[in-house]
Amino acid sequence: MEILRKELIELREYQINIANTAMKYNTLVILPTGTGKTIIAIIVAANRLTKYPESKILMLAPTRPLCAQHKKTFEKLLKIEPSKIALITGKIPAQDREYLYKISKIIIATPETIRNDLENNRLRLDDFSLLIIDEAHRCVKEYAYTYVAKVYKEQSKYPLIIGLTASPGSEKERIEEIKRNLSIEKVEIRTGKESDIAKYMKKIETYFVYVDLPNELKVAISYLNDLRNELIKWLKEKNVISDENLKKKEIVNLYKEFVEKSEEMNLNQYVKFAIITKIIQLIKVDYMLELLETQSSHFFLEYVEKLKNSKKAYEKALFEDVRIRRAYEIVKQYLSLNVPHPKLVKLIEIIKKLIEVNKNVKIIVFANYRATVDYIYKSLQKENIKVAKLIGQAKKGKDKGMTQREQIYTIRNFAEGYYNVLVCSSIGEEGLDIPKTDYAIFYEPVPSEIRFIQRRGRVGRQESGKIIILLTKGTRDEAYYWAAFHKERKMKRLMIKTKEELEKEIAL
Repeated sequence: MEILRKELIELREYQINIANTAMKYNTLVILPTGTGKTIIAIIVAANRLTKYPESKILMLAPTRPLCAQHKKTFEKLLKIEPSKIALITGKIPAQDREYLYKISKIIIATPETIRNDLENNRLRLDDFSLLIIDEAHRCVKEYAYTYVAKVYKEQSKYPLIIGLTASPGSEKERIEEIKRNLSIEKVEIRTGKESDIAKYMKKIETYFVYVDLPNELKVAISYLNDLRNELIKWLKEKNVISDENLKKKEIVNLYKEFVEKSEEMNLNQYVKFAIITKIIQLIKVDYMLELLETQSSHFFLEYVEKLKNSKKAYEKALFEDVRIRRAYEIVKQYLSLNVPHPKLVKLIEIIKKLIEVNKNVKIIVFANYRATVDYIYKSLQKENIKVAKLIGQAKKGKDKGMTQREQIYTIRNFAEGYYNVLVCSSIGEEGLDIPKTDYAIFYEPVPSEIRFIQRRGRVGRQESGKIIILLTKGTRDEAYYWAAFHKERKMKRLMIKTKEELEKEIAL
């Protein structure tokens, strides 16, 4: 019996070519978003179920909304009873999960749940003939993908792995780790220009919209930069760092790296404490600069007020620095004029114009921080714009996130046209298929090539789309954009080279 519903699939040349490879080898598939990576996985799954009729398929995806989306696609494209295709998450009681594992042919699950059930002997992977890893760029370090893949390779009678991603990263070490964790034998990459895929690519146009910071904020930023430079200089003098041109990621990782190295440095406790204090202060000052340059002045004010009221000595000491206090007073005075960040003003202006031209337009707005998402969402509501927001699940503390049910409901309503605008945190970047989105607006660029590619992939899936990137002149916005741009180019070169190297190994 033919399992695949071929009449419902527009089988494309590149999908067939890649699927043919993935049926024989553990394969990492790197394709632009919206080009049907899931369909390739389904073609391979149908082949495995035909070859091993008693076997099962396991597909992992990082979020429940994404798992729910994959379940629908499998139900639509395979001639398998929907009741045999299970969506498994930690929300389902353990006893019910065990039952679903027994009766299901295809299991689509979040990786943490599968790891938990493997560790607690609720599940074995002996009879699974295919492991599909979606968003395979996550298969590094201690992420649950790594553990599940290891157990699968140990237990499965007929193991085969396919990893799917649009952007595995630009660092050779990361690529090697993904390959190692998934036992990758072949890489299938398409940049969009190859002969078998080029005709299917939809045009995506990118526009840059620059805004100027008001002079008041520029002065406040200059005070913060002066303090930042002083902290970096101090750390360099203590041989904690060697390069003064630290990037955001390097600053964020500095604390962990120093703590690990300090064990070997034989420092006395006073010196060690002083260095750790300076590192933490540097991280906080850099974060303040990001808030002021790229997000919103009132977030900066709220953050500094937390320092002011903190009981921690190093935070109080930071607030007592005259440069922090001056920046704080300047921003406080500026905000008393009730003027929003120029980015928000420009964003509202752009969205209003787009809706005037087309009342059914669909726009996704991406922002880095939940507080910014909420700020944009409430501001657009005040303008009577039909807007929804999409953020991750609630974390510990006062953070009010969205339940998985709320996330799925929101995505569906946006897809069906109840809203013109969907304001997203990073949860909207990975994998979600929202058809016919006309515009993606980046409230700020991201320095990560992985996240940049994923954001861009929300448009141009079925029709041509447009991207608008808001940039504050003379700030890290510009540096972040170019960082992601160059990393993406490096990633493509690296993956093409990796593909060639693997092909040579197999030929030998």
